[in-house]
Amino acid sequence: MIIYGLALLSFSYLLGQWLGELLGRILGINSNVGGVGFAMLILMLLKELFERKGWWKEESIQGIDFWNKMYIPVVIAMAASLNVKSAISSGNLAILVGILPVVLGFLFFPFLLKRFKQ
Repeated sequence: MIIYGLALLSFSYLLGQWLGELLGRILGINSNVGGVGFAMLILMLLKELFERKGWWKEESIQGIDFWNKMYIPVVIAMAASLNVKSAISSGNLAILVGILPVVLGFLFFPFLLKRFKQ
């Protein structure tokens, strides 16, 4: 049942956001740093732990898998849109810093394919 995964998703999200805020304070930044990433990792680790311990029935595992697949793309898309808004309002340097790694990745990827092609 899909609803069983919702409690685990909520717990992962809240704990991840708290860890992100805590990391931001430790680093001296008045912002959430990596809360979405923490939440994703917590969700995936708890799902694996519960499966290995045998605490979940098959329908619960399917519910967690459903929310796991829904949660990651939706939250990342929301975070990415906020990051784009922040970058555009911050000026040209923030935009350049965002574009440069993408361009370098596109240039470097063909080299990796040739290097490690079997």
